[in-house]
Amino acid sequence: MDEQDWDEATSEILAVVGRHVRRCRERAGLKQSELGKAIGYTEHQVSAVERGRRIPKPVFLDRVDEVLGTQGALADFKEDVEKVRYPKKVRDLKRLEADAAALGAYANHHIHGLLQTEDYIRALYRARRPALDEELIEEYVAGRLARHDVFSRKPPPFLSFVQEEVTLRRPVGGTMVMRGQLERLLEVGQLRNVEIQVMPTDCEDHAGLAGAFRLIDPHTGPKVGYIEQQRFSRVIPERQEVRRLEATYGIIQAQALTPRESLAFIEKVLGEI
Repeated sequence: MDEQDWDEATSEILAVVGRHVRRCRERAGLKQSELGKAIGYTEHQVSAVERGRRIPKPVFLDRVDEVLGTQGALADFKEDVEKVRYPKKVRDLKRLEADAAALGAYANHHIHGLLQTEDYIRALYRARRPALDEELIEEYVAGRLARHDVFSRKPPPFLSFVQEEVTLRRPVGGTMVMRGQLERLLEVGQLRNVEIQVMPTDCEDHAGLAGAFRLIDPHTGPKVGYIEQQRFSRVIPERQEVRRLEATYGIIQAQALTPRESLAFIEKVLGEI
């Protein structure tokens, strides 16, 4: 993730890990370039980890342990590093979704994140401008996929999605990626705890023109709203604002195709590409 996405906790953990790597390397009498060559990384990458400017992957810590003979001292940090691997907004959202008894989401620009396939996610991030490097893209992909464990929770939460028709037709990643994505929607839409609806483009009355949002009703605590635009996101805890989003979402659901009609519509779009 970009350093600008790091919070204080992330910076502190990476600084501690970096100091330990440096001390262990120096104790072994190795230069950064020598350690890098021994573990299959560049001198720059080793330096970045030691300075707390790069999040080390688990394999990095394992190889350093092996080469320096530190008996798992660095591997012990893997759990702490994993907790801060993704941007804070991703971690916060994952925690909200993990505690959700119910979730409702309206998406108007792309397929909702919880419904996206890995290839679709990767294509979305590759379309970003300014362009992201491949390593950063893979970190973002992993962060979004980590949220998908909401589907395997017991008991399962109730999940409701309303997708704009254009999100089904915009060829993100090309034809094959979109075919896989539409097939995924049809698969998830069969789950008993999931409802997917489509808002047709030719619908004259549309309550969702102000933009995408989601409502999260947790097992513990009051229902909250969540909005995200560009690189900024916000949790909405104010009860009056949440009520407005609830009313808006209810109207959007009433205006959209029913879940059964929506699955048939998705099948039709899939047959057209």
